[in-house]
Amino acid sequence: MPLYHTDDQAMLADSATSFMAEEGNITKQLRHWRDRDCKDGFGHGLWKQMAEMGFTGMLLDEDDGGLGMGHVEAGIVLEEIGRNLTPSPFLTSSVLAATALKHGSADLKARYLPGLIEGESVFAVAIDETAKHRPSRIATKAEKSGNGFKLSGSKSFVIQGASSDMIVVAARTSGADDDEDGITLFAVPKDAAGMEQEPLRLVDSSMASHITFDGVELDGDAVIGEVDGGRDVLNAMLTAGRLGAAAEGVGVARGAMDMTIDYLKQRKQFGQLIGEFQALQHRASHLYSEVEIARAVVIKAQQLADAGAQSADLMTSVAKAKVAKAAGLAVREGVQMHGGIGMTDEYDIGLYMKRDRALGEFLGDAYFHAGRVADLSGY
Repeated sequence: MPLYHTDDQAMLADSATSFMAEEGNITKQLRHWRDRDCKDGFGHGLWKQMAEMGFTGMLLDEDDGGLGMGHVEAGIVLEEIGRNLTPSPFLTSSVLAATALKHGSADLKARYLPGLIEGESVFAVAIDETAKHRPSRIATKAEKSGNGFKLSGSKSFVIQGASSDMIVVAARTSGADDDEDGITLFAVPKDAAGMEQEPLRLVDSSMASHITFDGVELDGDAVIGEVDGGRDVLNAMLTAGRLGAAAEGVGVARGAMDMTIDYLKQRKQFGQLIGEFQALQHRASHLYSEVEIARAVVIKAQQLADAGAQSADLMTSVAKAKVAKAAGLAVREGVQMHGGIGMTDEYDIGLYMKRDRALGEFLGDAYFHAGRVADLSGY
């Protein structure tokens, strides 16, 4: 498969690029909501506009009211979200939660998908229970209670949890905490009795929550997929989310790189543009090659996932690890080449570093995925 977009995908990229640059830019969105200490960290007006563009339901099947697109198309939107540092629930709602809900019952889809497609609803996913990503261990328990379940335990760093209308929760319905089987996914409504959230603002100004479930009563209709058979759905959700995070990371890297290159063309020192210094040219060239390689790896992983290839899981971790390295290089070089002003809030380059720090940890950092690549390759 060629590592570039088809004509239709290129048209989508043109639309997403112009829309995010105009409506999702740093001044209009990130700085606006951050400086107002917004409890959500993003604008619901923009979310509604994204729905009007068709973005919110692009991964959903056409029978469910979506566009029936794939990971490549979702990645196009996410790359522009990353390039503009646009605060948005797209990754958690339209990628992660939407992937889970595709496996839900007809009643569950009818309850939640229309709100997502129309940009009226925001969803979150609650997987991790410690500071680091470790999806192999699920200790939160859901015990049978009448015709439903009683949910008990805790989840950490649930992105946009306090702003969500529903949270997809991975819980254990049988077996030990580290067992592969015995996992069930639940759709937990925001007003569920016994669920408490502790909101916190992350380094990139986005909002997350630590959530405690104290005997939360759920009926049987809240189950997504099969009881005890949720690991496959969870893995599909993780693959989609990791691909999305990698695509957004490419956008962060490209946004930081473009801003840095522009600065090299404007800033003068010793009577000449600093972009004329050969040492900086070499560093800029190296950065460009690393970002382009990362972008190609992400497109390859997206294509494999859309094709249902067996190697998609491996390539997804390759992409997540590679992007983490490339984006980290882009933001570090950006701050350094801007000099002292790169450390000030007046310039946007520091905001790219903050977003990279948060995004790099989401659903597994570079070390987690490098180790996973080794495991999947038989080492």
